[in-house]
Amino acid sequence: MSQLHQVAITFLKNIGATLGKVMVSHLGSAEAVFNASANKLLTVPGVGEKTVRELNFDEALKKAATELEFVKKNDIDVLFYTDPRYPKRLKNCFDAPILLYSKGNADLNTRKIVSIVGTRNATDYGRELCQELVAELQQYDILIVSGLAHGIDVIAHKECLKHNMSTIGVLGHGLDKMYPAANKHTADKMLEKGGLLTEYPSGVPAGPANFPARNRIVAGMADATVVVEASIKGGALITAEIANSYNRDVFAFPGRLNDTYSEGCNFLIRNNKASLLTCVADLAYSMGWERAEDAKPVEQFLLPLDLSDDERNIFYILQQNNAPMAIDDLTIKTNMPMSQLAMNLLNMEMQGFIKSLPGKMYKC
Repeated sequence: MSQLHQVAITFLKNIGATLGKVMVSHLGSAEAVFNASANKLLTVPGVGEKTVRELNFDEALKKAATELEFVKKNDIDVLFYTDPRYPKRLKNCFDAPILLYSKGNADLNTRKIVSIVGTRNATDYGRELCQELVAELQQYDILIVSGLAHGIDVIAHKECLKHNMSTIGVLGHGLDKMYPAANKHTADKMLEKGGLLTEYPSGVPAGPANFPARNRIVAGMADATVVVEASIKGGALITAEIANSYNRDVFAFPGRLNDTYSEGCNFLIRNNKASLLTCVADLAYSMGWERAEDAKPVEQFLLPLDLSDDERNIFYILQQNNAPMAIDDLTIKTNMPMSQLAMNLLNMEMQGFIKSLPGKMYKC
């Protein structure tokens, strides 16, 4: 597929991520969108005559060409939503970006990912909690995602660097700048073990509206979101709400009742929007994670006889993969319609043959 057209589709007027993906799916590729006639474009669900009239194809292609020059010069990866390197957990979210810009060396589809969020005004209590959390997560071989903002975010990133852990910073602006500027040194170090991610092209400033949108990537990339310390209003609670809307696990550390920056965590716990977290063991138990040294050797065993042919095929694929698989990958591997696959997976889970994990992942 043409990378130029993939980037260009993000510059089209009145075409957001959701409609852009519908157009690509309906017409076959990003390039096909640009080559389609007006009548063909009108066959796309959600595309009307006004939208077609205002499509700025030439301008979008020029902007995309400029952006690709910047990308090549700065060693940035462009991840269209059909790219296998695109975060699969995020791809399962209805409002996932159609394209991401990535810099660094992190595996965005590694087996375990946790997002850590919290207030920009971290107290000593929150700072110590965050440092202890990351230090203890080291034993589970986890990628840590946060927003590279002041406070809890940058504390989490710095602690990852200290323990040689992979960490991703999701930005609310293009990769031609760093906001806040004080975190640039940390961001540069993260490129050696992790990286930076954004949906925004170069030249897009850190506008206030960008950060709530950024938070959906932070929530959508991860198996679980941990709120370390947060006031009743702010980005951390927005991220937690988004994670809940994606049916992802949310955890929060409790705090004293009269502490401003514990009000948000206590609110989430009180309203069953987050599970109470007192230590990493709580998180690991809830997620079914083992430490690397506790992992048992893989044992060979026969396929269960009381499965249908389709279910036996699914079981075999999961067993051979030797790692959790996303439902999208299973659909491709089994060549089975999504509705039929989902029914088989549910039946197998109810019988105890497989286990479902956050992010629509499955394992034996």
